[in-house]
Amino acid sequence: MLMEKLTSAQTDAMKFLLVFDFDHTIIDENSDTWIVQCAPERKLPNGLRNSYQPGHWTEYMGRVFVYLGDNGVKEDEMKRTMTTIPFTAGMIDLLGFIGENKHLFDCIIVSDSNTVFIEWILKAADFHKVFDEVFTNPAAFSSTGYLTVQHFHAHHCAKCPKNLCKRKVLKEFLDKQLERGVSYAQIVYIGDGGNDLCPVMFLKKNDVAMPRQGYTLEKKISQLAQSLSPVQCSVLVWSTAIDIMSYLKLLIKE
Repeated sequence: MLMEKLTSAQTDAMKFLLVFDFDHTIIDENSDTWIVQCAPERKLPNGLRNSYQPGHWTEYMGRVFVYLGDNGVKEDEMKRTMTTIPFTAGMIDLLGFIGENKHLFDCIIVSDSNTVFIEWILKAADFHKVFDEVFTNPAAFSSTGYLTVQHFHAHHCAKCPKNLCKRKVLKEFLDKQLERGVSYAQIVYIGDGGNDLCPVMFLKKNDVAMPRQGYTLEKKISQLAQSLSPVQCSVLVWSTAIDIMSYLKLLIKE
């Protein structure tokens, strides 16, 4: 019995945590802007488009969903549109590889999209089982058939949008796992955007940040290095998900 316990403790200690952003990382588009294809003439009125205020994207999307609802756009049409979003190059292979090696990888999504969009897209491609948890803004259809979205949580981080601090999500997830006796040999954070910098700055020396080449996160990490306050973790840039898969294959060989 003790031997069994030891073995399971060892496998937990050996596990790697993969943290994925969603938009422009798992999928090659922004799910929130893709939904505009459902709007009349595939565009939003100027007044609505110009109503966005920095840090308040969720509120803006709430207004977009009201506009779509007012124009008779139904759940079925939205779902059909969302499931046509292309995955990033190599991502289908990568998620297949992670799925085959789930005994080595815990895998979560931390995203500023919403639960409805992410669930539709992952389920349509049969990838929902690859991920242990998805942390994103809760969304649901109201009794009148309108899509509604709420803030993921409240936080006090000045660097992050009002509705979501990804560092806070990651820290709380790791704390919860520790309480269950699970700690990770390494965290690999895969993302592209400005809001991915906060969790990347939380990573430790042994962890790895994988920013997408040519996107905001990569630029922000290199600005930090230039101002002599580099991130603590290693940084590996990726351009297709095959780059990520190559790294993970090395990791599990070690």
